[in-house]
Amino acid sequence: MNLRRILLIFISLTITCSFSGCSALMMRMYGIKKQKYADDNTILHYAKRYNIPAADCYTLDTGYISFLFKMDTILFKKQIKNHYQPLQALYYNNTGNLEVFHVNCYTRGFPNLKWNRDALFAIFPPGQQAPADSILSLNRQLQLLQQLPYTASFSANQYDYVVIVYWSRFMGRQSKRLIKTIQNNQLLAGDKKVKIVYANNDNLFAITHPAEIK
Repeated sequence: MNLRRILLIFISLTITCSFSGCSALMMRMYGIKKQKYADDNTILHYAKRYNIPAADCYTLDTGYISFLFKMDTILFKKQIKNHYQPLQALYYNNTGNLEVFHVNCYTRGFPNLKWNRDALFAIFPPGQQAPADSILSLNRQLQLLQQLPYTASFSANQYDYVVIVYWSRFMGRQSKRLIKTIQNNQLLAGDKKVKIVYANNDNLFAITHPAEIK
């Protein structure tokens, strides 16, 4: 299966899972924009708007999709579905294991997704939402991130938690609200050392510009 075919399946399943039954009007009410390729300057522009430090901003490599679909799609169907959602927060502990997982598929709310439903983010680390799994270790996750011009390298073993936040321009204010939720939650970490990494995934969804995807 070639990359473009994988991407088409990926996008179709993602949007179906995330906003099942949504009309174009409903998508607009959620603030969801047209999916399109974003260059480094565009990503950094939106990162600034969403209060993301440029030093912590990455892009998610398109090889991420191939990585997911190399797995047994029957045995790991639920895990793959969760990991290909556009908005995610993955809390990795100091062993490199995924301890807490939040995904847009499990978040309800209109016209905004309510990430703090049931006060899940009132503690650090937050309460569990999506089932945590072991298909994507922290080391593998970091290998699938690409640095941007102002990204600063870091050593994960210096932190008690590394939080990976998936965000995009096309998810609009829903991205911004998730980012704010994660940043507010970090304030509750006390003496724990926490690193937040922001992974932009706009170009995974840019199937209208397949020539731009390498």
